[in-house]
Amino acid sequence: MTTHHRVTVGPGEDGTRLDQALTALTDDFTRSRIRKWIDLGLVRRNGAPARRSERVVEGDVLEMDVPEVIPSEAKAEDIPLSILYEDEHLLVLNKAAGLVIHPAAGNPEGTLVNALLHHCKDLSGIGGVERPGIVHRLDKDTTGALIVAKNDRAHLGLSLAFSRREIEKTYLAVCYGIPKPPEGVIEAPIGRHPNDRKKMAVREDGSPARTLYSTNEVFEGTALLSCRLITGRTHQIRVHCAHIGHALIGDSTYSGRQWKNLMNPVAGRACRDFPRQALHAWRLEFTHPVTGEIIAIEAPIPDDISGLIEKLKL
Repeated sequence: MTTHHRVTVGPGEDGTRLDQALTALTDDFTRSRIRKWIDLGLVRRNGAPARRSERVVEGDVLEMDVPEVIPSEAKAEDIPLSILYEDEHLLVLNKAAGLVIHPAAGNPEGTLVNALLHHCKDLSGIGGVERPGIVHRLDKDTTGALIVAKNDRAHLGLSLAFSRREIEKTYLAVCYGIPKPPEGVIEAPIGRHPNDRKKMAVREDGSPARTLYSTNEVFEGTALLSCRLITGRTHQIRVHCAHIGHALIGDSTYSGRQWKNLMNPVAGRACRDFPRQALHAWRLEFTHPVTGEIIAIEAPIPDDISGLIEKLKL
């Protein structure tokens, strides 16, 4: 079953891309959903099938056949969540290490989606399939602050804010070596690794990627960094830090055996045995998509990273 929508392009959308115009003219749908519907042939411009890159002009008639949201097969599971902030529109949780975001092959249950289906009864749907309000992601073994939308209005506002880079995301990372200079900008495009599709890499034909970093604390042969994402590419901090010679401790994908180079045997063992990348989404600051309030949330540093830092200080 589908629902038919019909809008007319006004002067404010004249000359904009089709997907941008439809996002502006419809209050209930995210741009990512609209793009998928365009690609599926569900959008027409003046009666003809449309492409997302087309530029619309004032007076154009745009029509969409919106598919019914189909519940996902994911089951609600009573999995404990650490909630940092919650209201009727959204929540911010402190994601634990090892928690996968979406059910997939190898992880059909025990995911954040399963937990959210239990915690929230009515959640935002995307692309015709119910996916509970996920507007951004953290890697499986990255901890920290994650925003979840609880309704379509919040989902649309948050998605737009992320696409416009209006949400400030700051991470804490423990790396090998001591960066010089102690603060700066890493600007290097990121794309799929040419030989390993599960990895990302800095490559000339990649997507633009920009990370601001500063050194919070220096240890013997290691450092605690604060990293602020300007763009949001897959594995961005991990790839950028490795690119400048300061791979994250515990990162089995992008670091090697740098722990062998540490003079302190306690620190060396701590780095060797650390079971995940030492990366934590520490702080989020954003404008609430419904109330307009400025929300600033900090996720406490997890015990494993705190313990690692203590051993690096010895």
